[in-house]
Amino acid sequence: MFKRDGSKSAFTLIEVMIAITILLIAILGTSAYRYNAALSARRADLYTNAARTAILLCEGWSGLGGDTTFDPVGAFGSDLTITNNVGPGAPSTFTTLGSYKILLEGSDYYATLSWKNLDTELRALNVIVSWNQCGRGTNSFDSVDKSYRLTTYIENPN
Repeated sequence: MFKRDGSKSAFTLIEVMIAITILLIAILGTSAYRYNAALSARRADLYTNAARTAILLCEGWSGLGGDTTFDPVGAFGSDLTITNNVGPGAPSTFTTLGSYKILLEGSDYYATLSWKNLDTELRALNVIVSWNQCGRGTNSFDSVDKSYRLTTYIENPN
């Protein structure tokens, strides 16, 4: 009357612990991947904004013929939050036009504009934009750790 089945299979404690360990490794790996992807995307956004800001300043300045009285605060003040401030140093042979602090999408960028007459027919316009890649919010110039440099050449207006 009694029927005896073969041995019943069940999970042992060791098998459960191995399964939990594998799941934890997968979850931690996924979290680390997502964190690094978000951090890289943030850094890319900051870099792109700095490059676009440098292009805006450089093209705006060259559009006015490389005038040595160019004022980005007056030119872009209605579109950007831009003020006179400290900024990165200009190359040693260039004449500094000015340094500015630009607030863009919640991050501070520091720009320096400089120029140099290469000869009687050619002038170089140089823009350097620096920023802190670590985070949002207002920062001081002392915390910048990245920079983007752009130089364009125009016909010397003199």
